[in-house]
Amino acid sequence: MSLAVAVCYYAAGRLGLLGRLVVEGAVVTPIWPPTGVAVAALLLLGARVWPGIALGSFLVIASLTTPGPTTVVTVVSNTVAPLCAFLLLRRSGFRRDMARLRDGLSLVFLGGCGAMMISATAGVGLQVAKGSLDKSEFWPVWLAWWVGDTMGVLLVAPLLLVLAGPAGRLRMRRWKEAALLGLTTLVLMPMIVLSPMSMLFLVFPLLIWAALRFQLAGGMLCALFASVLATFEATSGRGAFLHLTDVEIMAKLQAFNGSAALTALLLASVITEQRATRRSVRRACQELAEVLEHLAAGEPSPGPPGAAESRAAPPGGHRNP
Repeated sequence: MSLAVAVCYYAAGRLGLLGRLVVEGAVVTPIWPPTGVAVAALLLLGARVWPGIALGSFLVIASLTTPGPTTVVTVVSNTVAPLCAFLLLRRSGFRRDMARLRDGLSLVFLGGCGAMMISATAGVGLQVAKGSLDKSEFWPVWLAWWVGDTMGVLLVAPLLLVLAGPAGRLRMRRWKEAALLGLTTLVLMPMIVLSPMSMLFLVFPLLIWAALRFQLAGGMLCALFASVLATFEATSGRGAFLHLTDVEIMAKLQAFNGSAALTALLLASVITEQRATRRSVRRACQELAEVLEHLAAGEPSPGPPGAAESRAAPPGGHRNP
């Protein structure tokens, strides 16, 4: 199982490296998918798969440069950060189906924003210690690194969790609407992102549509697609990122990716929680209606298992022989 996690981590890392940007002379990734893969793997399989995360991190580093003593620090930080996210989420009562708003908020603030400070601080601090970065460049690079790791958690982990759970099973209901949403997204999103008129805000009606009607699966797919498109346009300096400096590109891209991820994730969590509450209320009403029907017919109302037996027993808890 750990080997499969290592392979997924490495593949996600190679994909993430396709969208690299330069901030203050340091190479960063606006979205780092391996953090989402690692957090999702820990939530689904448990802490025992941490060696796979460490191995995957080592393989990604080895594909870029010759491993050295500092590689150990990077591998450890890349492993400890998802582990801390997993422990914090488990302690907060996080549920993998993310059927409550508190689950979405926990993933944002504990699994993403909080735990990913570890990998960002260790990674950038190591470069400053080696002399690759000046001390004055620490915070801009740290912010870009931290946001990239956080975006990996917010965009990738929820999608993997929902696809691995019962909610990820294929449902044919509303397939016509799903096809219309998919076609609209495939046509409009590239036009919006490629437009030099900076109309990225037009993505949000599609995100809201997807989250309202198809909850996490639809909302996170739509947000991930929009963020990937925006990232590749930012790396090439085209569309809405035309004529911007490197720092401006990173700031604009991070703001867009963060807004898209939060909109889809939190709105989908709210809708899922409301639907679960509605189903619970409906079941309670049906049970109450059955009880009232029995009372109206003069029959004893059904109670919990063992209720009839306990009523038949005399005081003291013993039956008469």
